[in-house]
Amino acid sequence: MDVKPQTGAEPAAQAEQSPDRDQSWLGFARFLVLVLLAVLAFRTLVFAPFSIPSESMLPRLVNGDYLLAAKWPYGWSRHSLPFDAPLMEGRVLANTPQRGDIVIFKHPLDRSDYIKRVIGLPGDTIGLVGGQVVLNGELVPRAALPDFEIAVSPNTTCARGGNQVISADGSAVCGYARFRETLPGGRQYEVLDFGLTAADSMPPVTVPQGHMFVMGDNRDNSRDSRFPARIGDAVGVVPLENLVGEASVIMWSTDGSAEWAKPWTWFTAARWDRIGTGL
Repeated sequence: MDVKPQTGAEPAAQAEQSPDRDQSWLGFARFLVLVLLAVLAFRTLVFAPFSIPSESMLPRLVNGDYLLAAKWPYGWSRHSLPFDAPLMEGRVLANTPQRGDIVIFKHPLDRSDYIKRVIGLPGDTIGLVGGQVVLNGELVPRAALPDFEIAVSPNTTCARGGNQVISADGSAVCGYARFRETLPGGRQYEVLDFGLTAADSMPPVTVPQGHMFVMGDNRDNSRDSRFPARIGDAVGVVPLENLVGEASVIMWSTDGSAEWAKPWTWFTAARWDRIGTGL
């Protein structure tokens, strides 16, 4: 014969289970807090993601690149923390970048993120003659290379100085004059130059102590240390304390043609050959 449970026993059983459920929710909340703290620590101390929103670092970095910046090479400062939290003064375990490093830093005035290449260190004298860098009184060697070509896309237009042509497959390609610079010590990198402009000539200046002189690789399309710092514009000579990290690896790149309503374009828009490229 069937035996029905006593009705009065149900609330007691539920009451006995209630502390267990409370402990379960408490454990889950604790787990979430630990995960958030781990992510925060990783982003603050190890790597942080950044995106490239312009063409000032062509040909090395392209608008639509998403990269990871290593946070430890130059030490940590308040700019390493989320929202620039004022929890420390100066830089902890500070190291000076090397000439040729691609660095991410805070704009000296508006604190927005910028990315440029280090050309001059404290005590260096920097000038330009006919678009060629003069470092400590010596011309930085520059050799012509075949034109740099990049597909025209929503993320990459054929800007001033470019030469747009139609490639063999019918797609639009933009070509730019390209050169290889070689810094003292042998560090090499590629730059673009569209011809002589007002910014291609600059009398020698000495980089102050605690500062760095930075330039974009796309020399005629970069508002860098050649110009006085202005909010939302040029960066001037940058304090080393404003360093955030060193550009490390491209983790994703897109030409900007993807549409959320068309999932297949998420893949066709990707620049697969750039993903995983070390910097």
